[in-house]
Amino acid sequence: MLWKTTDYTAWGRVHTARGDVARPERARTLATIMEEAPAPAFGFRRSYGDTPLNDGGRAIDMTRMDKVLAFDPDTGVVEVEAGLRLGELLRLFAPRGWMPRVMPGTGFATVGGAIANDVHGKNHHVDGSFGEHVLSVTLFSGGKRVTVSPARLKTLFRATVGGIGQTGVILSAKLQLKPCPGTAMRVTERRLDDWDDQIDALEASSAPYAVSWIDAQARGARMGRGILEEADLSEARLPSRERPKSVPLTMGLFSNGLFARTFNEGYLRRVPEAGRTGDKPMEDFFFPLDKIHGVTKLYGKAGFHQFQCVVPPEATDALRDMMGRIARSGLASPLVVLKRMGAGRAGMLSFPMAGYTLAVDFPNRARATRLIATLEEMVAEAGGRLYLAKDSLAGGDMIKGMYPEWTDWAAEAAKADPEGALITDMVRRLELRSVA
Repeated sequence: MLWKTTDYTAWGRVHTARGDVARPERARTLATIMEEAPAPAFGFRRSYGDTPLNDGGRAIDMTRMDKVLAFDPDTGVVEVEAGLRLGELLRLFAPRGWMPRVMPGTGFATVGGAIANDVHGKNHHVDGSFGEHVLSVTLFSGGKRVTVSPARLKTLFRATVGGIGQTGVILSAKLQLKPCPGTAMRVTERRLDDWDDQIDALEASSAPYAVSWIDAQARGARMGRGILEEADLSEARLPSRERPKSVPLTMGLFSNGLFARTFNEGYLRRVPEAGRTGDKPMEDFFFPLDKIHGVTKLYGKAGFHQFQCVVPPEATDALRDMMGRIARSGLASPLVVLKRMGAGRAGMLSFPMAGYTLAVDFPNRARATRLIATLEEMVAEAGGRLYLAKDSLAGGDMIKGMYPEWTDWAAEAAKADPEGALITDMVRRLELRSVA
């Protein structure tokens, strides 16, 4: 049976959906679905909010369409189906001297999802967003199979990259990989004392990969303290890590302030005061949370929200104020990340902009949702934007105001999907396809 009634959720487990889901394995089957009953697609649902959900409607699970279609070992150009995981792409090609140019914080993101959200990584300030290294995308759009690229049907390409699946269902893509000398990263870790140290260190860093972890429980003079990781490619060939551990029970530890404070203190002190440098397997550096299956259980049954924003370089004072509010609230989990971003973005609704991005996980509680609403207003006032792949709470007017090409995108989505068959719960919530 092609369609099966399924209950499913996204990564944050706050929003849920129930509906008929198909899991095609071949392009021919996907083509038939899109001709007879077009529906939005999802991968491993690593988006945090309601982006991949279609409650009450149909959806297409692309995770069985995960084949490598072609590879040129001389140029590093690879063509893959949309359901291939980025972690698998790294595992297959790093030993052969090639790796994805941009990787988010999880290897479970699919190529189709990475394109639809124009994801970024720890090297955005150097290599830009994922979509900037996509050579072409083949998708079912407007009732037919089309291939788009930065040179061919470029308006549809820019509406597709970062376009949260509203211009069609991605079948496959050609990607430009990056040469790598080994399967490891040379990583330098050092402690930073406060928020000013964090901003100064990220601004001064010349490393191609850089990310800061922040102790969001620290207040006063210690507010913003944490660990900066700077990394570059290593010639070492380290084996993949051992099998991931699993969280057996839904226990809510990350929603407990005392646990978060204790965890953060220990995590900070695992790095010596003088810092340290060593080689890590690529997976350990790029996908640290993939080592724990079921990590979202640590937030409890109610799930969690992630707040992720980016603000321009001149708005670091506003970001500092946000961090101060977060610290005083005591609500943040141990997972708080600060990165520097460049200007690189490939699509009309792509999140990145030059400046700094802050990502914070909060338990799904009333106090946290009120705090997030305040933080969202501060982002808007600072001229920043929120990340659609992480959002689960924002209002439509706010999001539309943060993306100046929104109306152009909505017009292109309407041409590609005039009947609205690809509309998802997030698009309905934010009214992204509604243009006055």
